[in-house]
Amino acid sequence: MIDLNKVVSSLQTVIDPNSNLDIVKAKLVSKLKTEENNVFFELDVTNIGGDLRQQVFMAAQSSITENIPAAEVHIHMKSSGPNAPSPGNTVLPQVKNIIAVASGKGGVGKSTVSVNTALSLVAKGFKVGIIDADLYGPSIPTMLNIQGERPKIQEVYGKHKIVPVEAFGLYAISIGLIIEPEKAVVLRGPRLSGVIKQFINDCVWPELDYLIIDLPPGTGDIQLTMVQTVPVTGVIMVTTPQKVAVIDAVKAMNMFLMSNINVPILGVIENMSWFVPGDAPDKKYKIFGEGGGQELANMNQSVLLGQVPMIEAIRVGGDIGKPQVLEDGSQVKSSFSEIADALITEVDIRNQSNSPTQIVEVSK
Repeated sequence: MIDLNKVVSSLQTVIDPNSNLDIVKAKLVSKLKTEENNVFFELDVTNIGGDLRQQVFMAAQSSITENIPAAEVHIHMKSSGPNAPSPGNTVLPQVKNIIAVASGKGGVGKSTVSVNTALSLVAKGFKVGIIDADLYGPSIPTMLNIQGERPKIQEVYGKHKIVPVEAFGLYAISIGLIIEPEKAVVLRGPRLSGVIKQFINDCVWPELDYLIIDLPPGTGDIQLTMVQTVPVTGVIMVTTPQKVAVIDAVKAMNMFLMSNINVPILGVIENMSWFVPGDAPDKKYKIFGEGGGQELANMNQSVLLGQVPMIEAIRVGGDIGKPQVLEDGSQVKSSFSEIADALITEVDIRNQSNSPTQIVEVSK
C-alpha cells in the first residue's frame, strides 16, 4: 500500500504557475486516494493556460513516480472551461488582504505612510509585502535602503518571474529596483499598465497576510489597472489636515466608490497633523490646520485610522533608509502601531460584513 503522506509530499514540489504556491497549497488537488499501488486524484487546471496544463500534469506525475517508483499514477484534469472563473480569488490567492494606499495629491507623505504602516504590521507578526506603484516617483527603495539591489529572477515552467526584495522582514518590488535611479521613467498608458500587471502577476509573492500597494496620487491609468487586475480588499486614504489636500483626496476617494469599481474605503490616515520641534517635544504647532482627516472620513462613512505628527526624524529615517517605526520608544512607532491596530480591526470588519471585492470588468 502506498503511503498517502509520501504522495502529498511529492505533489508539494510541483508549482502552480499562477500563484507560485505548490499545487496542494494552491488547492488544485482534490479527491486524492490510494489503492494498492495506484494513486488517484483530480487536478484543477481551470485557470492554468493551455500550454502549461500538460507541463503541470507531467510534473505531478513525474514527481510521484520519482519518489515512489512502484506507483501507478492516475490524474484526472478537470476544468470549468477556458473562460469560466473558479470560486475564490484566482489572482494572488496566497494573499489574504490587498490594501491600496491612495491620495488626491502628491506631497502628503503617502509613501512614508505606506512603508511605516507595512513595517508596523510586520512588527505585529504578520507577513507583509509592498508594491511601489508610483512608477514616475518610486521612493520605496530609498526608504527601505535597498536602492541598487536587483530582484532575482526565478524560472517557472519556462517563464521568468521576479522575486521581490526583502528588507526588514517586508517583501518589496519597485520599478526603482529595475531601472537606474537617475534615469527618467518615460511610460504611457499601456506600458504603465503592463508594469503594474507584471508586479502583480509575474512576481513570486509568498503567502502574505497583507499586500500594500502604494499608489501614485490622483486617479489615472495605474489606479484603473490595479482594480482591473486584482481584487482590492480596501483603500486607505492619506491626507494632510489642510482643506486643499482634503478637496483633492475627495476626488480620488470617489473614484473607488463608483458603482462599477466599488472598492471599500477602510479609513483615513491624516499625515503632518501637527509639527513637533526637535528641541521642544511637548509643543504642537498645527501649521496645516486641523480636522481634515476626520472630515474626509466622515464623507465616506469610514474612520480616522490615526494621525501622524510632522517630526524631523520621520524625514531623516526615510532619507537614510531606516524608517522611524524601527526605532524603539519613538513617538512615530507608537503612532503607526496604533494605526496598524485600527487597520487590522477595519479589515476584519470589512471581511466579515461584505463579500470579497470583485475585479473590475471593462466593457468594450
